[in-house]
Amino acid sequence: MNTYLSGYRIMWLFVMFDLPTITEEDRKEATKFRKYLLDEGFDMMQFSVYTRYCTSYEQIESLEKRISCSLPKGGKIFTFQITDKQYGNSHLYYGHSKKKAKNPEAAIIFQSGWEAFI
Repeated sequence: MNTYLSGYRIMWLFVMFDLPTITEEDRKEATKFRKYLLDEGFDMMQFSVYTRYCTSYEQIESLEKRISCSLPKGGKIFTFQITDKQYGNSHLYYGHSKKKAKNPEAAIIFQSGWEAFI
């Protein structure tokens, strides 16, 4: 069964976190957690803000469970989701210049008007 991927169905999962970095062991655990997020397909927006697009709410729930199990002791995370349409309206600033936020394949499909199927 083919399902049209709607810009309102595809969600972006944001993960923001604070991790202890006082000891060398803390720093190693923080680095391990950041690498874990990258391995899960997240992109780093800022040092402790990571994003990933997901095609369903079930995918987001699964990711959040795995992330919470990988959180180092003493750390805290905050997650939230926005639609692909909302993400498409975001901007990224470098110094004084404004650029569109990085859009992977899914966001590009919707901005160009192409149809996509699962």
